[in-house]
Amino acid sequence: MKNKKNTKIPTIEEFNIYKPIRLDFTWEIKDDGIVVIKVPKFNSKYGKSFCKIIKKENSFSANLDRLGSSVWKYCDGTNSVKKILDNLLKEFPDEKNIDQRLYLFLQQMKNLHYIYF
Repeated sequence: MKNKKNTKIPTIEEFNIYKPIRLDFTWEIKDDGIVVIKVPKFNSKYGKSFCKIIKKENSFSANLDRLGSSVWKYCDGTNSVKKILDNLLKEFPDEKNIDQRLYLFLQQMKNLHYIYF
């Protein structure tokens, strides 16, 4: 099966060896362990200028949940998806469908251009 860009969709085994890397966003960990990512609204000089004109921030805060926060911290380019999954299974032993949730979360973060593989 192929997606719109005519690239092969990876198998679970192939996906598990990927090493996700966060893009260069400013982010912080709140006292409760939740990660907050500061995401720019515009990257172009026109977009940035527009925000200045209307006196609005050129960014918004993306607040991750507990699971997403943990995944985000591991997306440093040294951990494979399999290693992240193993860590999540230890950290969240009572959570259901962690593997599926991890794969979907990583795909969503990639689609939003927050991470790359």
